[in-house]
Amino acid sequence: MVGPGRAGGSFAAALRASGWRLEGLFGRGMALDDVAVGVDVVIVATPDRAIAEVARAVRPVAETVIVHLSGASGLDVLAPHARRASVHALMTLPDAYSGAARLRGGWFAVAGDPAADDLVAALHGRSFVVADADRARYHAAAAVASNHLVVLLGQVERLAASVNVPFAAFLPLIRASVDSVEALGAVRALTGPAARGDDETVERHLHALDESERPLYRVLSNAARTLASSATMPREDE
Repeated sequence: MVGPGRAGGSFAAALRASGWRLEGLFGRGMALDDVAVGVDVVIVATPDRAIAEVARAVRPVAETVIVHLSGASGLDVLAPHARRASVHALMTLPDAYSGAARLRGGWFAVAGDPAADDLVAALHGRSFVVADADRARYHAAAAVASNHLVVLLGQVERLAASVNVPFAAFLPLIRASVDSVEALGAVRALTGPAARGDDETVERHLHALDESERPLYRVLSNAARTLASSATMPREDE
């Protein structure tokens, strides 16, 4: 394992718990020339910008597979190694302990050498193939699902605090919305004033918000209108 950070630590802990033997954990400044000698897999768990540099520093061994954990990078960054693979966990990994638990049974984007499937199987996970040409779009979806969702909930948190309502009061609504999307899909799960064309209420909301909060609300309201217009069947609304 090259890269002892959150991703590397999470994968190392999860794979060891699944019976894999970790021969070494390498960090910044350590010699990497021979890390592929005598092992089945080398996992590169560095930030994206360092993957290619690490791959070049590792002397290729014909039998050894080199794997990166990036969601956005293709297999080309692992040149000059003949056996290459990528395994991206579709999950947030805040630390090695909780990250290892989240990896078990999770979803993974894979590509390249069949060793990627072996790694996912060891974690009792489920996988799907993402071609190099689609990696950036796939990773954008992951960023929206995780990072951008947190930004959106940050706005909920701020607006709730501004009227002295606990953020916890909104959590059942948030969870119910996610459950509805899972059960119905985004179009049918969408509710609210923008979705039903209630522009008067949307404008009232915008007028009540601080100037700094309006751009995000306006963009999301417009997106809600667009999503609602794509509906192909009647939807119960609120």
